[in-house]
Amino acid sequence: MDRREGHQRGCSRRTVRFLEPALLLLLHHGPAHGYTLLERLDSLGLGKFNPAVVYRTLREMEDRGWVVSAWDREQAQGPPRRVYRLTLLGDEVLRLWAQDLEETRRIVEEFLRAYYQHIEAHPMEMEA
Repeated sequence: MDRREGHQRGCSRRTVRFLEPALLLLLHHGPAHGYTLLERLDSLGLGKFNPAVVYRTLREMEDRGWVVSAWDREQAQGPPRRVYRLTLLGDEVLRLWAQDLEETRRIVEEFLRAYYQHIEAHPMEMEA
């Protein structure tokens, strides 16, 4: 993926990888329009995303059966917009993401513990 493709203004590739679980979590709170989801991503500390990437990700998640969408034609103003809703499969995928992130956190914490312990005991000496 092109570094600029998934994000704007400083979001890293790591952040882009969190887009799917972040959208699933936001939809776990209840159905929402794509634009609403786009606005709420920042509340999870992910920053601003390119809207095209968010909508493409929602379509891919729908193709996988993680979410479903329907047109909201009952709005008071403006054209109809899609409303996305989490499926049971999407709820299971969210749970698996959370388990995987817990395991990743454990690995990162162990790595950092070993790193800092080693660096403290063996600081690198620079050659003159």
